[in-house]
Amino acid sequence: MNEECLICKAPLEYIDTDEVTECELCHKKQSSKTRCVNGHFVCDECHTSGMDEIISICFNSNSKNPIEILEKMMSMPSCHMHGPEHHTMVGSALLTAYKNAGGDINLKNALYEMQKRGKQVPGGACGFWGACGAGISTGMYISIALKSTPLAKEAWGLSNQMTARALDSISKNGGPRCCKRDSYLAIIEAVKFTEDKLGLKMEIANIICSRSHLNNQCIQSECQFNS
Repeated sequence: MNEECLICKAPLEYIDTDEVTECELCHKKQSSKTRCVNGHFVCDECHTSGMDEIISICFNSNSKNPIEILEKMMSMPSCHMHGPEHHTMVGSALLTAYKNAGGDINLKNALYEMQKRGKQVPGGACGFWGACGAGISTGMYISIALKSTPLAKEAWGLSNQMTARALDSISKNGGPRCCKRDSYLAIIEAVKFTEDKLGLKMEIANIICSRSHLNNQCIQSECQFNS
């Protein structure tokens, strides 16, 4: 088996109802539907430890290609094949590429806000909420870039449209979840949306997945990024 349980590498299992479980790493107790078949549980906070490197990658990038930025994040030791870290990474890569392509934002403030919001979307949202965190992250990107609030008009609509488009693309590819595939799909839609609605053109190149060997649930030739 490849990456599954961070403790023993055994497959994960999902239960019907929340159970209070103790994290193997920090020993904090938390309600969760997820554990490995050997009973190990790692909380989202521990799963995303070390993700502060996202900020450094973004500050040191002059790329207008959010996939290129995302790939650097995916290569971090703290980034796993699957996990809630992608809920922050997608929006962070987009905000950075947006700024580098001429977007009028304070990148430092935007990235810290993205970290704060992204970390609120739990692991497993794709299956339990019916909304993939990578897709939600694109809506956060638009919301932050346009300074949307619940009382905004155009920005409110655009951020919700962005999330809808990303989730539609992700949903049409079906499951099981792959955080890499879903992140790619979300960013592709966000790049198109940004040009169509905001008139700002980012860059994007052909995407070929290099991590399918790490994914026990990879759909192989059914995935458009499969090499």
